[in-house]
Amino acid sequence: MKDLTLLYTGKTKNVYALPNGNCLLLFKDDCTGKDGVFDPGENTVGLTIAGVGDVNLRMSVYFFEKINAAGINTHYVSADLENTTMEVKSAKVFGKGLEVICRYKAVGSFYRRYSDYCTEGQDLPAYVETTFKNDEKGDPLVTKDGLVDLGVMTAQQYDDLKEMTQKITGIVAEDLKAKGLELYDIKFEFGYDADGNVMLIDEIASGNMRVYKDGKYIDPMTLNGLFFA
Repeated sequence: MKDLTLLYTGKTKNVYALPNGNCLLLFKDDCTGKDGVFDPGENTVGLTIAGVGDVNLRMSVYFFEKINAAGINTHYVSADLENTTMEVKSAKVFGKGLEVICRYKAVGSFYRRYSDYCTEGQDLPAYVETTFKNDEKGDPLVTKDGLVDLGVMTAQQYDDLKEMTQKITGIVAEDLKAKGLELYDIKFEFGYDADGNVMLIDEIASGNMRVYKDGKYIDPMTLNGLFFA
């Protein structure tokens, strides 16, 4: 890495510029959490777990290759498992960063917000919601109209993003189902290329999804073990 330009130091990954115009993601063993306890919902690094970077990269590669094969646009190019790195296409983020959640069940923050209108665990039809990445403001929800009117993306980009999100979630859910696991919801990040085409970016790891087995929640570290068993 010493010969590469560091573009960004993230909580769980570092981003470097490659000579060919692509970027290199270095997956780290740092995890988000608090007081030494792993929590994917936290916004700060709380602990280091040996091997986490490796397993997050392996799961990301597994799904990115499937998604690319399905003809869905992603930033994934290749990976070097030995060095825990992934080469990706350069992409711009929407605004200052946008997270996209697809929900199959009414749980978590969705249930807390809308409990007057649903029961906990109620089925949802691949419900898609978008939030701005902003720790201080609690990642505020934003609608399609908001994204378009604020100039963050075009209406077509939103429609593409939503369709891609639902298709990708279906791919992940089917794979988990084959292992006896049920996906409740999953979080993605999207960006766009120089021509404005929407693409899936970042990673697809256990810490970004809520998964249950026989009605019981499976924490991300346990999920890694079950997935690669």
